[in-house]
Amino acid sequence: MKSRSVKLREAHKLSGSAAFCSILWDHKAEHFVTSSSSDPSISVHDGLSPSTLPPTILRHHQDGVTALALSQDSAFLASGSIDHCVKLYKFPSGEFQTNITRFTLPIRVLAFNGSGSLLAAAGDDEGIKLINTFDGSIVRVLKGHKGPVTGLDFHPNGELLASIDSIGTVLCWELQNGIVSYTLKGVAPDTGFSTSIVNILRWSPDGKTLAVPGLRNDVVMYDRFTGEKLFALRGDHLEAICYLMWAPNGKYIATSGLDKQVLLWDVDKKQDIDRQKFEERISCMAWKPNCNALSVIDVRGKYGIWESLVPSSMLSPTVGVPDILPKKRNEILNFDDELEEERYHASESLNDSLVDSDEGESHHTSRKRLRKKTCIDDDGDEYEELNDGSSLPSASEYRKKSHRTHIEKKGARGGAFKSIAASTKYKMQSPFQPGATPLEPGKRTFLCYNMLGCITTIEHEGNSRIETDFHDTGRGPRVSSMIDIYGFTMASINESGCVFANPCKGEKNMSVLMYRPFKSWASNSEWTMRFEGEEVKVVANGTGWVAAVTSLNLLRIFSEGGLQKHIISLDGPVVTAVGCKDQLAVVTHVSDCLPSNEQVMEFRVYNISKMTQELKGRVALTPSSRLTWIGFSDEGSLSSYDSEGVLRVFTSQYGGSWIPVFSKEKKREENYWVVGLNTTSVYCIACKHPEIFPQVTPKPILTILDLSLPLASSDLGAASLENELMLKQLHLYEAQRRVDDMALAGVDTTALEDEAFDMEVSQDKCILRLISSCCSSDSFVRASELMRLLTLEKSMRAAITLVTKLKLPFLAEKFCSILEERLLEEANEAVTNTSQNPNREVVTRVESKVQNPPASVLTSENTEAVMNSSATKLSATTLVRKAKVSESFNLGKEQTNKDETEDAKIKEVKKLNLLKNPVKNVNKEDMGLRKEVNQQEARRSSNPFLKSTV
Repeated sequence: MKSRSVKLREAHKLSGSAAFCSILWDHKAEHFVTSSSSDPSISVHDGLSPSTLPPTILRHHQDGVTALALSQDSAFLASGSIDHCVKLYKFPSGEFQTNITRFTLPIRVLAFNGSGSLLAAAGDDEGIKLINTFDGSIVRVLKGHKGPVTGLDFHPNGELLASIDSIGTVLCWELQNGIVSYTLKGVAPDTGFSTSIVNILRWSPDGKTLAVPGLRNDVVMYDRFTGEKLFALRGDHLEAICYLMWAPNGKYIATSGLDKQVLLWDVDKKQDIDRQKFEERISCMAWKPNCNALSVIDVRGKYGIWESLVPSSMLSPTVGVPDILPKKRNEILNFDDELEEERYHASESLNDSLVDSDEGESHHTSRKRLRKKTCIDDDGDEYEELNDGSSLPSASEYRKKSHRTHIEKKGARGGAFKSIAASTKYKMQSPFQPGATPLEPGKRTFLCYNMLGCITTIEHEGNSRIETDFHDTGRGPRVSSMIDIYGFTMASINESGCVFANPCKGEKNMSVLMYRPFKSWASNSEWTMRFEGEEVKVVANGTGWVAAVTSLNLLRIFSEGGLQKHIISLDGPVVTAVGCKDQLAVVTHVSDCLPSNEQVMEFRVYNISKMTQELKGRVALTPSSRLTWIGFSDEGSLSSYDSEGVLRVFTSQYGGSWIPVFSKEKKREENYWVVGLNTTSVYCIACKHPEIFPQVTPKPILTILDLSLPLASSDLGAASLENELMLKQLHLYEAQRRVDDMALAGVDTTALEDEAFDMEVSQDKCILRLISSCCSSDSFVRASELMRLLTLEKSMRAAITLVTKLKLPFLAEKFCSILEERLLEEANEAVTNTSQNPNREVVTRVESKVQNPPASVLTSENTEAVMNSSATKLSATTLVRKAKVSESFNLGKEQTNKDETEDAKIKEVKKLNLLKNPVKNVNKEDMGLRKEVNQQEARRSSNPFLKSTV
C-alpha cells in the first residue's frame, strides 16, 4: 500500500547524539506532552493548534527527562529523569506537586495504574517501586530483574504488572501478593546500556494478551494467564522492534523498528496493512484518542501525526473499545474481606469441594510461583496446590471468574475492593519445612536439606521415588531408596532416622506421618500415623523423638518406636519447626500481619526429654520480609534467616535477644539458601538472582561465608577487628553461660572451661590489636575502654607494655590505674570468698598476683611480638574469678576461725600497698626504679603458682 508522508516538527533541540524522546496524549485529545532524555524540560502542547500556540514548558529537572506517564483521567503527569528524581504535576496546568520518590540511578520508565492510585517507577536501580500517589509512600518494591527495567505496563484491571528489562526478560507480577506469576527469559532483544533504545511491552486493551518485541524482528503475543506464546506478527521489519502501541480497540497495533520504519498491523489477520519510512528512528508513539491518528516522535526530538492511517474500508480504531472498568482512585489491589478470608482459609484448612489433584493432569508452572502447582479436576476447572498440601483456586481460574461475579459482588457487598487509605490487609506467611524446595512436576526436589544430608523426591509413572543421602558417606548408613505411594511433601533427617509427611488431599486421602529409622535391633521398625480431620503442616525429629505440627495447631510428639507421648496446643497457626538433639523449636503466628506488611511471629524451644520450655520470645524479622529458614547452630543456638538476607542468632544477653550475625550484600546478584552455621561461618547454597531455591541436579555445592555483623562505618578503620571482637564476645558469653548451667547440674565442666579460656585468650588478642589501632588514630578514650575489656592479667600487662613502646606515657599511666583497680577488686573478692570458705587456695593465688606490679616499663622487640606472644603465656585470672569456690572445695571441711580470716585481710592490704608505689613511679627512669623492677621480677619467678600457670 502506498505510504503517506508525515511531516515532522521540532519539539526539542538536540545537539548531540540520538536520545530517547517521549510523546503522550491526554484522554480528551486536548493536549499532548513531549520530552527528551537530552533535554531537562517538558513541553505541554495544545492538541487543537500545536503549530500556532507555543507549548507550556516545565523546567523542574536538572537533567534529561527519560520517562513520562499520564494518569488515565489525565489529572496528573509524572516524569522521571537522569537526575534520579520522579516528579508529579497537575495536568494540564503543569503545576508542580511534589518529588514523589527518588532513586540512586537514572529512571527509565513510569506507569500509572487504571485508577491513578499507583505509580510504578523503575530504571537502572534494583527493583520496581510501587508508589501510593495519595501520600507518596512506597507500597511495595518488586525485585527480580537482573538488568535495568525499561518497560512497565499495568493490566487493564490493575491486578497484574508486566515488566521487561534491557536483557530481554519479561516478568508478570501479581500485585496482590508481590510474587511473579510467570517469567519469560530472553524473549526480547538485548538493548545493552543504550539509553536511546528501550525494550517495551504492552497489554492489549481487553487484557487477554501481552505484546513483546521478539528476537526475529517481530512482535510476539503471550497469554495473559500462562505466559504461553500465542502467535507472532512477522513482516517487513529489517531490524529489531523498539516500540509498539495498541490501537484503542485492540484490532490494530503499530510497531517502530531500528530500521526507521513504522508498520501498522491487523492483529486478527496477523499481517501489516500500512507502513511509513522516516529519516530517523521513531522512539515513541501514541494513538490520538477518539481519532484515527498516530503521533510519533523520533530520536532527534521531532514529532508528527500520521493521520487516517487505518483505511476507511476497515474498522475504525476507535470502534469497539473494550469496556473494562478501572478501579476508583481510592481503591487498589486489595480484595474484599470475604475473598481474602476465603483464600486464606482455603490454604489453611481442608477444602472438601476440591478434587484430588492425582486424578487430573498436572501442568508446569514457573519456579517463581513458589510452592504452587496448577492442577485440573475432572470438570476442567483449575486450582492450585501449595507445597504444604493446602489447595486454593488458581490465579487463572480466579481471574476468569472474577469478571463474571464482579457485578453481583459489587451489589451484594457494596464493592469488591476496599480502600488502601483505610486499611491494607496482608496475608500471614504459610507454613514451610526448613530445607525444602517447591515441588515441580517431572523435576527432582528437596524434601529436606541440612548439614547432615538431604532427602530428594522425583515423580515417576504416577509415584514418587525418595532417596536419602549423607554428605559424609562414612558418617551415616547407606539408606535404600523408597517408592512413595503417599505423595510426601516434607521431611526431616538426623543421625537416627527420617520422618515424612504429606498433606490431606480430599476426604479419601488422609494426611500421613511416617518414620523410617536407619538402624534398629528389631525388624519392621517403620511406622505410620494417619490423621482424620487435620493435616500435618511441619515435621521435625531429634534424639529419641519425632514431632508433627498439624492444622489444628496441635504439636504431636512421638517416640522413635511410634508411641504417642505428648499432645500440646499451640497459641497460633504454625509457621515452621526444627529439632536438634533434645531441643525442638516451633514458630507460630501471633496475629495477622501489621499494616506495614510485617509478620508477627513467636518461637518456643522445648526440651523433649525434660518436658520443659527453655526459651520463648518473638521472632525478629527485617520489615516486610518473610521467615525462610530456622535451625540450630553447631553450638546449639537458635538461628533464623529471612527473605531480606539477614541471619540472626538468639542469645540470652539482655534477657534474650536476636543478634544479626550476617547480612547479604545488596549489590551481590546472588540469593543465599541457608543450610547451617557455626561460630565463624554460615553454610549456604548460592542461587543466581532472582532464583531463591537451588537446583537439585547437579548436586549443589555448599558456599562458606564468614559471619559479618551489620556494623556502621567507623572512623577507626578497623571494621574487621570490631566484627571479630563482637562475635568472640558473643561466643564467650554463651560458653560461660553453658559452664554455669552445667555446674548447677553437677556435670563436669573441665573441658568446657578449657574451651572458654581459649576463647578469652583469642578475644584478648583481638582487643590488643584494636588498642594498637586506637593508638595509631589517637583514639585514647576508646583505647582505655578496650583496656577494661581485657579479661586476663597478662593481657593487661601486655597492653601497658604496648603503649609504653609507642611512647604514650599518659596512656600507660591510665592503663596501670585500670590494672590496679582490677587487682584490688579481685583481692577484695577473694577475701570475701575466703571468709565464707576455709580453703586457702584462692588466697594463695591472689597473693601471688598482687606481689607482681604492672610490667609497664618492660621492653619488647616490636609491638606485634608483644600482642602475639603475651596472650599465650597468661595466667588464668578469669578462671580464678570463676573458681567455683563453693563447689570445688571439699564440703566436709569446717570453716576457718576468725583469726585466720583477719590475717588474710591484713596480708592483702599489705600487698596492695606494695603495689601502689611502682604505679606512681612508672614514668621514672632512674636506676632505683630499674632495681625495684628487677626485685619484683625475681619475686615473681620464685612464685610457684605463677611458674605453673606460665
